Amino acid sequence: MALHLISSAATLKAIKPGDPRRRITDGGGLYLLLFVKGGSHGWRLDYAFEGRRKTLSLGTYPSVGLGAARQKAAEARQLLTTGADPSQVRQQKKQSFVKQRQIEQLVEAGLPVPESFEAVAREWFGKHAPTWAASHSDKIIRRLERDVFPWIGSRPITSIAPKDLLELLRRVEGRGAIETTHRVQQNCGQVFRYAVATGLIGSDPSRDLRGALPPWRPEHYPTLTDPRQVGVLLRDIDAYEGGFLTRCALQLSPLLFVRPGELRRAEWNEINLDAAEWRIPAHKMKGRVMHIVPLAKQAVAVLRELAPLTGPNGWVFPGNRTNGEPMSENTVNAALRRLGYSRAVMTAHGFRGMASTMLHELGWPSDVVERQLSHAERNTVKAAYNHAEHLPERRRMMQAWADHLDKLRRDQAPKATALAAIK
Repeated sequence: MALHLISSAATLKAIKPGDPRRRITDGGGLYLLLFVKGGSHGWRLDYAFEGRRKTLSLGTYPSVGLGAARQKAAEARQLLTTGADPSQVRQQKKQSFVKQRQIEQLVEAGLPVPESFEAVAREWFGKHAPTWAASHSDKIIRRLERDVFPWIGSRPITSIAPKDLLELLRRVEGRGAIETTHRVQQNCGQVFRYAVATGLIGSDPSRDLRGALPPWRPEHYPTLTDPRQVGVLLRDIDAYEGGFLTRCALQLSPLLFVRPGELRRAEWNEINLDAAEWRIPAHKMKGRVMHIVPLAKQAVAVLRELAPLTGPNGWVFPGNRTNGEPMSENTVNAALRRLGYSRAVMTAHGFRGMASTMLHELGWPSDVVERQLSHAERNTVKAAYNHAEHLPERRRMMQAWADHLDKLRRDQAPKATALAAIK
């Protein structure tokens, strides 16, 4: 079948009754289905979600023009990059609209509005989110919006029984996401216990589900710690042929060994290249305490190369979209996959384990290493005064670490491959 492409709005205006074509494609899964719904033309977007082919309707032409259709398709593709199904998101919005209308009708009639699970969950979230790191709170609310609210969000929290929660959890389990299943159960339990504390319900239904789910224990992030393997990885990173920002993020990951979310959310106003120092604000840190990252000369060099492109203000690693968000959380992991490192071999978070293991092996004091990993102080009040603890020695360690990485990089033959080294 011949492939008919949309080159401009004029292509669409030229369509006449009796046109033998079934569809005209615009690329990327977007196409115009001709002569549907009584002679009008319908925009469609084909996409794949969890291994299944799906189609999303984007309106009819000419009510929805070419530009608007492309914009809708771009928004749907953006949802896919976050792990959401555009069709489900649309359905959830419709359900939310119906729910809101029902609430409005109850209010207009002077009737009480039952406390829904979603309302209680959002109240609980609003009270705790200010004390969490932004990346942590984002994960929780996305998890609730994706896996919980569509199924029990509109129900009065008093009506939810253990069997209802188990049905929800098995739906998540059914797609093989065992860790997420346990996280969902944990978050729902927190909401139910908040409802108990505020007098809305008498007991937490999630307590009766112990033992009902397959066991799961957190795993350590895969990493490389063999000097030869690390050297080859560093050479592979230097040879990365993808985007410039991604290569810079890859190069800084082993040098700084901060959490991936901290790196991608770095801002230029936090970094002083002359002082060779990056001060991460407390609200961005997992422990809610400001953290100092001394910058080795190698890290400063990477940042100076990047500054003309993304500086002097805003995100150090801005995202590809125009929504003002930083680089995607999957960017560094995706780049590692592109270099041939599977999830079981190396992850973005694995650079922390690499540094921790190897710095200890090199003889650096545990207190210094752990402080630089922002692990050392659990007491946040005390830590607020100790963020500069061991700072002179940490500066020496970070430069020595960068020099050690350079040596490992030089020690590897140019033709070596990382996967061969691992084997």
